[in-house]
Amino acid sequence: MMKHTQSKQTMNVAFLIYNQVEVLDLNGPLDVFVKANVLDPDCYTCYTVGKTKDPVYAEGNTMSIIPGYDIESSPRPDMVVIPGTNPEQVMQYLQDDDFQNTVLKWVKDQYNAGTVVFTVCTGSMLLSKTGILNNYNITTHSMLLDALEEHNPQTHVQRGVRYVDQGQLITTAGITAGIDAALYLIGKHHGQQVADKIVELFEYRQA
Repeated sequence: MMKHTQSKQTMNVAFLIYNQVEVLDLNGPLDVFVKANVLDPDCYTCYTVGKTKDPVYAEGNTMSIIPGYDIESSPRPDMVVIPGTNPEQVMQYLQDDDFQNTVLKWVKDQYNAGTVVFTVCTGSMLLSKTGILNNYNITTHSMLLDALEEHNPQTHVQRGVRYVDQGQLITTAGITAGIDAALYLIGKHHGQQVADKIVELFEYRQA
């Protein structure tokens, strides 16, 4: 279970990046955590992690992103954020043995060591073969809810929600729901006043 409620302890937050990652899935929550550091310094140490330190290409190939760390050199995270990608790409990754046995094995190893896993959008679907989702209430983008249920029969897929907090696992609905969940976590960790100030800075109207 999460042990950081109202804590001043700095939290290592690793943002997983990979080819065709959805940019807003990644940058929305990342900017929430960065803004939290502006308002309440040293809350979070945020960094990106890739399979290697080679550039990855975001969805649509409009930009490349160089990971700050690879999975071998990454600092021990307290939380791993897993952004999603488009549904077709998700299905390809589920059949990609190399991705499963390297990148997602790293995620599972962190989870088994007590790290919180926070998936955004279709990021939850990427975990379907890891066992991490078993026995949890989970959600994902509305386009993949049926597929998530089919691939994860030992879970309870929730519909019509923005995010689901199960302690060591947080999953969200589509894309912008990652911002909502990140704001929720800021409030949980450091107080609702900090979260409300970030909403004001974002000029963000929450769903």
